[in-house]
Amino acid sequence: MIQAIGLTSSPRKELPPAVDDVSFEAYAGRVTALLGAPGAGKTTALKLMLELQRGRGVAYFRGRPLHRIPHPAHEVGVLLGDVPGHPARSVRGHLRMLCAASGVPARRADEVLEAVGLVSLRDERLGTLSRGMDRRLGLACALLTDPHTLVLDDPARGLSVGESRWLHDMMREHAGQGGTVLCSTADPKEAARIADQVVTLEGGRVVADQEAADFARTRLRPRVAVRSPHAVRLSALLTQEARAARRSVEVVREGGNRLCVYGSTCAEVGETAFRHGIVVHQLADEIGDMGPAAGAATEGRLTRPLGDPQKGRRPPLTPAAEPAAPDAAPPEATADEAETHTTAAPQRTTSHPAARATRPRVTLPPPVLVRPAPRPLRPVRYEIRRATGVATGYVVGACVLLVSALTAVVLARIGHTPQPRLLAAWPAELPLPPAALGAGLLGALAFGDEFRHPALAADRGTVPRRLGLLTAKLLVASAAALVLAVLTIGCDAELLYLVYGSEMVTVPADWLPLTAGWLALVTGCAWAGVLAAGVFRSTTAGLAAVVAVPLLVVPLVHKLMEGPSAPPEPLSQRLRDGLPLRWPFGGEQHLEAVLRLVAQPVGGAMTLSVVALLGAYVFTGLRSRVR
Repeated sequence: MIQAIGLTSSPRKELPPAVDDVSFEAYAGRVTALLGAPGAGKTTALKLMLELQRGRGVAYFRGRPLHRIPHPAHEVGVLLGDVPGHPARSVRGHLRMLCAASGVPARRADEVLEAVGLVSLRDERLGTLSRGMDRRLGLACALLTDPHTLVLDDPARGLSVGESRWLHDMMREHAGQGGTVLCSTADPKEAARIADQVVTLEGGRVVADQEAADFARTRLRPRVAVRSPHAVRLSALLTQEARAARRSVEVVREGGNRLCVYGSTCAEVGETAFRHGIVVHQLADEIGDMGPAAGAATEGRLTRPLGDPQKGRRPPLTPAAEPAAPDAAPPEATADEAETHTTAAPQRTTSHPAARATRPRVTLPPPVLVRPAPRPLRPVRYEIRRATGVATGYVVGACVLLVSALTAVVLARIGHTPQPRLLAAWPAELPLPPAALGAGLLGALAFGDEFRHPALAADRGTVPRRLGLLTAKLLVASAAALVLAVLTIGCDAELLYLVYGSEMVTVPADWLPLTAGWLALVTGCAWAGVLAAGVFRSTTAGLAAVVAVPLLVVPLVHKLMEGPSAPPEPLSQRLRDGLPLRWPFGGEQHLEAVLRLVAQPVGGAMTLSVVALLGAYVFTGLRSRVR
């Protein structure tokens, strides 16, 4: 079950908080609807419960707050808004990426795709899915780890009647198997139709906490929906006849040619229109909302305080035995599907349990019986699937190789370029070679896409958001940068050999320190891109930080290092004389090479930038935790 206690959002300048002291309970085996008009605070309350927004109060999921649950994704399945995935990623690839993040087997992606009916669309891109298919994919992501609790924010918004019915049946099936379902909606009729318990919000406060039957009795009442090109005249006639007969009839005009008549019947409205020769395009019974004031008026009588979880609880309902809420209209009786071009009054259809039993029964994915223990490589698996699931990295790598090869050929034609720079396609006029810029862009995309398409935002804690995820991104970015560096040298050397012959690709005598410096430069650019994008939450900022190293930091380091000084004693000799034990295998020479590489202006600037960005990343992470 869910217990929300005192949820209060942070104040918004001089405005009142969007959510103010919201408390309610949602029991296992039942569907709880969080009802409210747009702006009532439904989404804010859900984000406070999931600790996605700062505020006061606490929400317990089966007795524990979310930050105390070791693996929140295994306890709570979340659907907030559209599916937060890269539009170029495939449906199956997105689910397999989340499987790697949560530690469930990769075959789980196919199981949930079959349950939600997306097997035929598993190779489609997320950006091409319709609204209904996006909702199905969102529910598949929520059910991926077989959670006990589902938290859905207005899941049926914008869906057709058939898609909404399927989604509601899935929610009912999950609750029927003992799970907890909490969803938000702005439609009172939908809340009465799908929920066992309705919590009404108004102005960020709870105004009613009711059983579905009590909610339907106190908040909903029948009305007649009328569409006519002569709506104004018909409204006046209905009001006039009601006054003459001394009957309580209320006629509300809802814009255009639509009227809502309370306190009358289709037969009476149709006879009035027929007697006066008024054409009627629609005449249907509906269930109308009495407004939030009705729920507020019954707050003291119907609101149930937090207390014993078993108090007032009823046994779970199965989809076939779900009772229809009193006076609640089924989806088939909505105004959009009851249009007719006649003055005859249609018969009102009613919902019956037997009619619901004839629907195709929805099936949930099979339960996850064995959950593997958390492994340190889980973030690395997630990052590899995230990076390889879209073509952006491959496109960047291909562009880098092409530009580097063409630049190397042009530099060889012009001449006056040292061979190491020629093989790296690094003209003196550019601050960085194309391979270093490409590695920095790949590193910036690692975190930039994470914030632009936050696949892990809704179920925080699936992959460690601080150390684990950062380490995985640094490792994968380093591997991609090293591969790109080696391929760049190889492609440039091969093309120079084909165009100019073997004299252009001779191996330099000091190839080992040159190779180490080249790999360190490319890796450092990748790390700078990852850390800067993680600090500033933007791919552009990450790439800008990489370019700023040679343009801004290198001149600063060069000024600090320049000046007259006596020639120092070789570092290897000082290391050998300062330590009582000798370095094995000439280790002091390798250490000297590394320190000389760092002591260069570019190496020192890159090291300084990476250390500063790492400190900024740690500082921002600690500051967000303290808040």
